[in-house]
Amino acid sequence: MRLALVLVVVLIAGCTDRARIDRLPDDAPVGDLRSVHVGTTRAIDPETGAHGRGRASDMQFIQYEVSIPPERETGAIERPRRNQPFDPERHFGVRDSIEMDAAEYRAAVRRRLAEMPSDQRESIIFVHGFNTTFIEGVYRVAQMSNDLTLPGVALHYSWPSLGAPLAYAHDRDSALFARDGLERMIRETAAATSGRVILIGHSMGGHLVMETLRQIAISGNRSLLDRIGGVMLISPDIDVELFRAQAERIGELPRPFLIVSSQRDRILQLSARLTGQRERLGNISDPEVIDGLGVTVLDVSAFSTGAGHFTVGSSPALIQLLGQVGAVEAALGDEQAGRLPLLPATILTLQNTTQIILEPLTDSRRTMPRLEQALADE
Repeated sequence: MRLALVLVVVLIAGCTDRARIDRLPDDAPVGDLRSVHVGTTRAIDPETGAHGRGRASDMQFIQYEVSIPPERETGAIERPRRNQPFDPERHFGVRDSIEMDAAEYRAAVRRRLAEMPSDQRESIIFVHGFNTTFIEGVYRVAQMSNDLTLPGVALHYSWPSLGAPLAYAHDRDSALFARDGLERMIRETAAATSGRVILIGHSMGGHLVMETLRQIAISGNRSLLDRIGGVMLISPDIDVELFRAQAERIGELPRPFLIVSSQRDRILQLSARLTGQRERLGNISDPEVIDGLGVTVLDVSAFSTGAGHFTVGSSPALIQLLGQVGAVEAALGDEQAGRLPLLPATILTLQNTTQIILEPLTDSRRTMPRLEQALADE
């Protein structure tokens, strides 16, 4: 019964055409525009002419201008229901898109970074998770960039997820298939700038990030690994012992290295049962199981509602808290250059791993320990 309830939550998305791309008419009102540069190993669907669920051996690059509607709740991605007309005032949509080759992609990233303040010239590659269509990933990157005020240029690696809630095994294989593509996107991005490249992986995308870092390490390309200035795994759907093995093979992990977890993540509870385990990396109850790796675990369980699988990007209360103190920008920033802000949290420090349990801010007089001290103790 519990598994059925979780599946119902996942299947709620069926009330929308999840692969549908809504384009704004020329005379339509435009919301806040966010530019998202995409690299993908998804094949073109011959019926729709858009990137679909198939796998492609060649990388393709596209730049999207996403319109974020003014009438929405923070953290939400509003889209039309099936057979409902598109409303630019309420729904996410695409204002423009440009296909480009690798050289054009590098030039576009370079131009975008040149427009930014010198202390924000970072390239952030977001890797989506299981059961995600092409346009859902693009919209999610635009929404996170907007709501969390992420620094730098927003980049997205779209791997060929089937976009179906019962295609777990297929997506696991597709994530492994997509390792070469992600490595290439990291190389192309690093070639476009002398700044840092930051990786954010959600759910199964966290597994893809770790496998790609392991692949780069095995190839001996340490110079490319050194260009990665931070990693954030959000609700990573990874076997804990596998994560330890991946980390040990990679060697010195990029810093900072954050794992955003929630013990109320119902999707990972289901994943654990499907794999015959008690928990996954993204919902661990005891950080001691990954002690010694020099990572920081950010526990957001207190903010999780519903499926609880993307709390850091979808909870209005958590987004407001993180936004007020610039926590995400600081966490992704250079540890040597700045200090992380005050947050309401309980901080537990093991030998070489720190767990930060975030709490809702209900009392302004509460003592708020310094997050930067926790990271300094790594």
